[in-house]
Amino acid sequence: MLLEAKNIRKSFDGQDVLKGVDLQVDKGDVVAILGPSGSGKTTLLRCINFLERADGGTLTLDGETFDLPGIGKKDVARLRKKTAFVFQNYNLFRNRTALQNVTEGLIVGRRMPRARAVALGEQALQKVGLLDRRDAYPSQLSGGQQQRVAIARAIATSPAIIYFDEPTSALDPELTGEVLAVMRTLADEGMTMLVVTHEMGFARNVSDKVVFMEHGVVVEGGPSAEFFAHPREERTRAFCRHSIARKGATGAHGDA
Repeated sequence: MLLEAKNIRKSFDGQDVLKGVDLQVDKGDVVAILGPSGSGKTTLLRCINFLERADGGTLTLDGETFDLPGIGKKDVARLRKKTAFVFQNYNLFRNRTALQNVTEGLIVGRRMPRARAVALGEQALQKVGLLDRRDAYPSQLSGGQQQRVAIARAIATSPAIIYFDEPTSALDPELTGEVLAVMRTLADEGMTMLVVTHEMGFARNVSDKVVFMEHGVVVEGGPSAEFFAHPREERTRAFCRHSIARKGATGAHGDA
């Protein structure tokens, strides 16, 4: 098992947002986390990548176990080198080109020689279909292209796992497909991914496992085919019905 989170707890201003969440991700798996807004999905992702400090729980990554509330800065920095994070809103440097956005962390954060970083950056941009836009600035790119640059930045570091936080939620429906296609390619190549998403088609067709969260707890989870064919909990069935109805009403592109 590559990643295991146990009993993750987090509260904000006295309100419990995560109430003892357990999560497991095997190497090579794509795990989709579904759930209504406010269910704690993003907070869970941020806690296990140390963007938020959890109030309780442990994280085992690549064979090492850490107490989340007490983990030190050196361990956080070391663990982050094994992971990458793709944000909702791209988080690109506006004054850097696409290639510079991909190489910045390699050169500054990992002290990689510039020539090596550029070679890796160009390989990553090639993988997401944007090598020809390597000199473009974010303002010259569509939202879908910016998110693909963000994915290139993630894969350039050769992480053990990539965390995705609603990677298509800021995109117009017509741009969603290009991002999901890149993610499908990564899945096919065996990249381990933990994906918070509202894209039911991606969860159904690309992910290996699905976890459904509501009110800060995991309601149920399991292999994707089984989850969608035979959801055990009524709350899960209601969420799936609502999501499918909403997709039909909006014409959103949920398939990948």
